[in-house]
Amino acid sequence: MSNSNDRAIYVISVAAQLAGMHPQTLRIYERRGLLQPARTQGGNRRYSDIDIARLKRIAELTAEGMNVEGIRRVMALEAEVERLRDEVDRLRLLAAHAINEHERRAHGEIVPLRQGVAVFGQVPSVLRRENRR
Repeated sequence: MSNSNDRAIYVISVAAQLAGMHPQTLRIYERRGLLQPARTQGGNRRYSDIDIARLKRIAELTAEGMNVEGIRRVMALEAEVERLRDEVDRLRLLAAHAINEHERRAHGEIVPLRQGVAVFGQVPSVLRRENRR
């Protein structure tokens, strides 16, 4: 399912302006594997809001003195952390549903029981009409 953030709508000049970079910088990042913009049928690059956010993150890491390989590793780790957080959220939701279902079923299986002593050959007191509700 696609949302508006991943629609590639910006041409390179607009994307560069939104990211605060020169268009040639975007081409360099693409060649170095830090960015993969969508392409039109004619081969022109198109950038999404997600690409713009990625470019801004690259700029932050560059400003901190990180080289291209370091940026690649940091971004891969950040993507993995995000994936794992999503997985943990899904697993927590599944666990909560499983616990709720178990509790719902367990409460349905509990049956109140009146106990009494039965002597062979006699009607137990719990079965006598006067003791029934």
